[in-house]
Amino acid sequence: MEDINVLVAAPEHEKYVDTILETIAAAAAVRGTGIAKRTHEYLATKMKEAKAVIALQGEKFAGFSYIETWGNKQYVTTSGLIVHPDFRDMGVAKRIKDMTFTLARTRWPHAKIFSLTSGAAVMAMNTRLGYQPVTFADLTDDEAFWRGCEGCVNVDVLKRTGRKYCICTAMLYDPEEHLPAKLPQEVLDRIKEIEK
Repeated sequence: MEDINVLVAAPEHEKYVDTILETIAAAAAVRGTGIAKRTHEYLATKMKEAKAVIALQGEKFAGFSYIETWGNKQYVTTSGLIVHPDFRDMGVAKRIKDMTFTLARTRWPHAKIFSLTSGAAVMAMNTRLGYQPVTFADLTDDEAFWRGCEGCVNVDVLKRTGRKYCICTAMLYDPEEHLPAKLPQEVLDRIKEIEK
């Protein structure tokens, strides 16, 4: 079996966006859980801005995740973690999570990183990285973030409780922790160019 490469996505990876969106939708349907719906353009922009991580086996899509900043870059989320069914139970999700986390910590070292998840595997990965369970009040108050929950099947729970509770568990990372993976110098150089 050819090795699976986990890397910071670039504009040339846009050709995988529709497959990513289909894989996310299929996984949410199987699990019966919510997930914020994203457009092709949204994920393509994440790739162009070096705010996404993709896993590939040769030219075959294996997994994906992206990051977003909120509250004037005081908060960062790592979102949309998905592994194609053909590559599950191979450690791909952990490798994507580690790279996404490192990318977020490198670009915004003082930001609080948070995650909303209903999946036990993601909770375990977050815990290993130093995230702690928190209340929703500890997360960003950026309305743009919360609008992302509108596409979730469980948004009624969030609204009914005045955004205090939902099906997901909120987890927050203390930015003083160490990085679990190293970004290649070419990615660091590309980020510097993007941020000019």
